[in-house]
Parts: sequence; structure tokens; C-alpha cells
Amino acid sequence: MSVLSYKNIVISLLLLSLSSFSSATTQHGLSMHGDLKYPADFTHFDYTNPDANKGGDIKEWALGTFDSFNGFIIKGTSADGLGLIYDSLMSKSLDEPFSQYGLLAKTVDMPESREFVTFTLHPEAMFSDGVPVTASDVVFTFDLLLNKGSPFYKAYLGDIDKVEAINEHIVKFHFKPTGNRELPLIVGEIPILPAHYWKNHDFSSPSLDIPVGSGPYVLASYDAGRAVTFKRNPDYWGKDLAVNKGRYNFGSITYDYYRDTTVSLEAFKAGEYDFRQETSSKQWATGYTGPQFDSGDIIKQEIKHSRPTGMQAFVFNTRRDIFKDPRVRKALSYAFDFEWTNQNLFYNAYTRTHSYFSNSDMAATALPSADELAILEPLRGTIPDEVFTRVYNAPTYNGSGHLRKEQREALRTLKAAGWNLINGKLLNAKSGQPMTFEILLVQKEFERVVSPMIKNLNRIGVDVSIRIIDVSQYINRIRAFDFDMVVGSFGQSSSPGNEQREFWGSENADKPGSRNIIGIQNPAVDQLIEQIIQAKDRHSLVLSSRALDRVLQWNYYVIPQFHSSSYRIAYKNIFSFPEIKPLFDLGFDTWWVKDLNP
Repeated sequence: MSVLSYKNIVISLLLLSLSSFSSATTQHGLSMHGDLKYPADFTHFDYTNPDANKGGDIKEWALGTFDSFNGFIIKGTSADGLGLIYDSLMSKSLDEPFSQYGLLAKTVDMPESREFVTFTLHPEAMFSDGVPVTASDVVFTFDLLLNKGSPFYKAYLGDIDKVEAINEHIVKFHFKPTGNRELPLIVGEIPILPAHYWKNHDFSSPSLDIPVGSGPYVLASYDAGRAVTFKRNPDYWGKDLAVNKGRYNFGSITYDYYRDTTVSLEAFKAGEYDFRQETSSKQWATGYTGPQFDSGDIIKQEIKHSRPTGMQAFVFNTRRDIFKDPRVRKALSYAFDFEWTNQNLFYNAYTRTHSYFSNSDMAATALPSADELAILEPLRGTIPDEVFTRVYNAPTYNGSGHLRKEQREALRTLKAAGWNLINGKLLNAKSGQPMTFEILLVQKEFERVVSPMIKNLNRIGVDVSIRIIDVSQYINRIRAFDFDMVVGSFGQSSSPGNEQREFWGSENADKPGSRNIIGIQNPAVDQLIEQIIQAKDRHSLVLSSRALDRVLQWNYYVIPQFHSSSYRIAYKNIFSFPEIKPLFDLGFDTWWVKDLNP
């Protein structure tokens, strides 16, 4: 090869490289689909008050205990509130479906193809110990999480090809050619860890060593397993950024731990802590009474929200032989009488959940449209036929508690699946073994919800028991998939993406610690997940999500429970909050203490 031709090749490659960089657009934020709501010169989010008081010490509650301040691994039980000490490259807007604005990153460059993304860091960004945040810390973080972090990170970040530090303040992510359009936003929301700290600490083991972060709070003190306190960092580098104005107003936040939710409520009413979000309808209906509520010292409030409520359900572990047949799962679903439960236990506070994307436009609530059928038709024969012809609804009753018709249908379905009712016991036709399983619980209060369903199962010959264990045991057993059935919750965002792999993807079914606790290994589900991830616009995302919803529904992986489209909160009358509330979150980090002592 001549020197001239070699020189021409080098020049061509250089021009190609420059072209690649020039095709990227420098921005102040990223949006999954559509335009950003806030311009480059915005001063604060609409749902914050930039003039909010700063200060005041508040307490919240947490359930169980903790033995670690490392929430990035599957070992140990991490403390609540650790997200307060870390910053990410970008900060999510709570009144847009999925948009982010610069936090550690001052600007972001991304081409239309989204094959890479480049973040330019704020030069003044620093960790709480005064060490600057650099591009090397970003590279270190992603290498650490992918190699030693929870399996969640490998699933969530697996489409990253390479992360490189261009210089001290510029970091570039290269992505695999999978069409994952969400990935630039995903990397923007991962907490960035300090390389200088973790190089001298064992990341793979639980520890109560106080970690270093770059966020608005520092971990100030703790009582092992009982309480942890975070204090607002007066030297926080990012306190004047637009994304932080009016946020993180409390001087300190303490999480007190309680072993029991009933005890924690009584402690709240006695003034032991300041804010509570309630999940029990019975407690909400009957427990929030007394002179402190009558006087206005404690305020009880319901706030409507617009976020998807996802799926809370009785979850089958399909790794168990008795739950491998969808006909069995379908038959057992007849045993949960939501209408009776809602009327007699919940004070009619809930709505039955039918969809994995409930309370959103992604829920499959009508027959598939022509556009959706175009997605589903290639899967015909590999997915249930009902997907094409029926709208799924979980079994619905009249609230009387009489389920004879449904029990007969359940027994017919079980017989077709190879189970016979003999002398009051449901026996496997081949092995003669009885159908028996255990429902694993962590909250004793849920026993009253499970017990009526167990009685209904007993009536068709199924032997079911309840086991209630503490939080640490429960977490470890879930991570090891050591259960028959649990009460599980699969939260959804307004812009689903990579997390669907973690929830339902085949590659995560056998990875301890993954969120595919059901054990789903279904090629059709995998294909629909990838279509969600690769959706080029909001319309395509909605269609693909509805298609996935149908396939999950008709495979009877869970017995759907219920949801509420309101936040149920109670708090001491010491708080103020902005008039405008975020659409997709409670926004507690925008509240402030209204009267501060001098």
C-alpha cells in the first residue's frame, strides 16, 4: 500500500468519525418519545417551589430491618433512603411520561439513531468528601454494576457495548445494534458511584460502612437494624441546578424501623414519626381516627394520580411442577373472590386489576385493533387463541361469596389438566399425589385476604397453607425462588422498556435475584418485550405493550388482585407542598416544613 493511499484512508476514517460526532445533537435533556416540556433555560420544574423553606428534621417509617448500606447487590437487606445520597447523570421529570434533564451531566449529545450517547459532566460536580466526579467514575460505575451488581443490572444494561472516558468530563456510551431506543435514558438514571471509595471496599458483600455519594444528602448516623438518618449536605454541589430547585428541602430525614405495620400505625398516631403512606384499606378506613385527626394535628388525605398501577397479584412460581400447566393456573384463579373481599374486607376501596398496565392507555381493555393484530399475527399458534378473540377479565362475582358455578368450572378445567377430585382431595391422575402448596407472606395483615381464598381452594380439594416470615428471610427466599406462591407486585411506568426483560424475560428466569420470580420462559413474550424496547414512537409503544399485556393475561401467570388510583397519605400538620402536583409521582421530595424554629 502506498503512503498516499494509506493517508487517504486515514483521512476518510477521520471524516467518518467527525461525521458521526456531528450528527449528534447537543441537548439539555432527553425524551423517550416526543419533545421535552422544559426549555434549556428553565429554572425549576412546575411542581416545585424554588422558595421553599430549607431545614427541619422529619421522620418516616420502614418495615423490618436492615444490615447493609449497599443496595446494588443481592446480598443483605439494604436500608431505606439510600437513593438520597447518590446523583445520576440525568434527573427524571415527574410530569412527563419519560423525560430527563441534566444533573451530573451538563449537556448530552445523541444522534437520531441513538447508537451512542455522550454526556458532558458539570466540572463542579463532586462527591460528599470533596473529590470531583469524573468520567472515570462513570466508567467505573457501569463496569462494577455489570460485573458485580445485582442480576437486575445485567438485564437492564446488557445492551451497552462499551463505556469510555473521552476526557475528564466527557463520557461516551456505545450501544449494541439492538434497536434499544430507551437505553440512553436508562444510563442517565443509574446512580454514579465514587471509584476512589469502592476500590478500597468490598462491593460484593453487605456492609454498614457509610458510603460516599454525590447527592443532596449524606448518611449521617444509624442504629443498626433500627434507624438510619440522612442529613442535607450544606455543601451539595448541585443545590442550585434547575432540576433540584425546590427539592430536597428537609434538613434531615430519619427512617425508623418497625417489625409490624399495625404497630407502626399506632406509633404514627402517637407522634413517633411525621409522614405515612397507607396501603391497607382496612387501616385507612378504621385506623386513622382519634383526637389528633379531629384537631387537625394529623391530616388524612387522598390524592389522585395518573401513573400506571401495574399488577399486584398472587404469583405462581411456574418452576414448580404443579403450576407448569396454564390450565391449572386458570382453574386456581377462580378461587379469589375479589368482590366479596372488597366489600367485606376493603370497604370497597379498590378496583379489580385485569391488566399488567392498569390505569394507563397501554392496558388491553378491548379487542386488538388492526395495527395490534399486525404485531400478534406472526405469533399465532405460539400464544393462546383467546388473545385474538376475547378481552381478558379476571373472574368476577356478585359479592355473595357463593362460587359453586365457578368451582365446578375450575374442577372441569383441572380434570382436563390431569387432576381428579377423589374423597375430597384433588389428586394427580398419573402420580396420585395430592395438590398442595404454600403461600409465603411477609405481612401478617395480608393473611385475612389469603384465608378466604384458601377456603375456596379447600372446597375443590386443594390443600394450601400460609407461612409468614420476617423481611430478611422473605427477601432471601424470593431471590432464590424458594416459594410456591407469593403476593407480588410488578410496577409499571408510563414508558415501559428494558425492565420488561427483568420481569418476564426468559434469560432471567433462572438467575437468582432477578425479578422474573414467576419463572416465565416464553419466546413469544421475549419477542414482544423486544418490540416494546425498540418502539420508535409512542403509538408503537402502546400497541406493543397491549400485545404483551394480552399474552401475559391469557397465560394465567398470576391471579390478579386489585389497585387504587390514589395515594393515601397522612401527615403531621407541619408540612407545606406546591399547589401544582406532579402527574406521575407523589413528589414528597418537593414538600417542606412550613414553620421552622429560629
